[in-house]
Amino acid sequence: FISMDAPSPQQKVDMCRSCIEWAEEQNRTFLRQALVVIMIGLQLDAGEYQQALERINPLLKELKRLDDKSLLVEVHLMEARAYYALSNYPKSRAGLVAARTTANAIYCPPRMQAALDLQSGIAHAQEGDFQTSYSYFYESFEGYDSVEEEALAVRALKYMLLTSIMLERASDVPSIVSGKLALKYAGRQLEALQAVATASLNRSLAEFQQTLVDYPDELKEDTIISTHLAAMQETLLQQNLTRIVEPYSRVEVSHVAATIDLPLPLVENTLSKMILDGQLNGILDQGEGFLEVFDRVEADKTYATALEVMEHTGHVVESLYKKAQRIL
Repeated sequence: FISMDAPSPQQKVDMCRSCIEWAEEQNRTFLRQALVVIMIGLQLDAGEYQQALERINPLLKELKRLDDKSLLVEVHLMEARAYYALSNYPKSRAGLVAARTTANAIYCPPRMQAALDLQSGIAHAQEGDFQTSYSYFYESFEGYDSVEEEALAVRALKYMLLTSIMLERASDVPSIVSGKLALKYAGRQLEALQAVATASLNRSLAEFQQTLVDYPDELKEDTIISTHLAAMQETLLQQNLTRIVEPYSRVEVSHVAATIDLPLPLVENTLSKMILDGQLNGILDQGEGFLEVFDRVEADKTYATALEVMEHTGHVVESLYKKAQRIL
């Protein structure tokens, strides 16, 4: 990694652009490539993902021709980040695989290895494989901690806590935060995830929503965290609705909305989704504003069993017919 300090992001971009122009004039190929990598990093930080990809694609062709594996790893990783931000997950996965494959052929500095592990964890979390994701985030956290990258170490630690919560192991969060390595990173960012863990343990939607209000910068600005918390909020909402309607066979939707203290349209939409997904056995009478809940009936297996018996009988008859043919 190459770092560059400047008072403001725009000044960094201007400085980098002028340096690239100078390197092109002087035919400093390797310097120009390193500066282009810096420019791509600045564009990714600024959210200019499409512009970053326009620089990445030609640069990758150059680096493959020169076989510069160390820069190839970094650029493939940036490619994975850009495609992930654009929700093009297959290409993001391809870029990440290319980065890890190239990294296996060379010595990979701890900071670069930590960055690869972080992106791998993000990719697995997006696929719902939180167990593998947790392992990658742990490796990334240890890597960033070893090179004293505080901001990135905190980010990896936050993702560790998030995946632990998503694995329904929110009770592990306090022990992780109070661990030897994590203790020195204590602050509002970790407090926000601890509050989310408490809400998850209590299965309390009200606590969860209050946490989002109390820690907006820590939970909503990071797109990775906000995406998974949105899914978690939906799950908590469904669990709370199930608990409220469980004692009833017929209940007013307005009463359910008042009990859970949420807007009526949101409650109606969520109940509709739950009925369509088979999570709730009932019907929603929107004309009268009632929800009718039915007792779950075990599926009648007579038909399926009869088909299975007929199939086995057919095999037996066919086997006897073949034996009879051989005897005759």
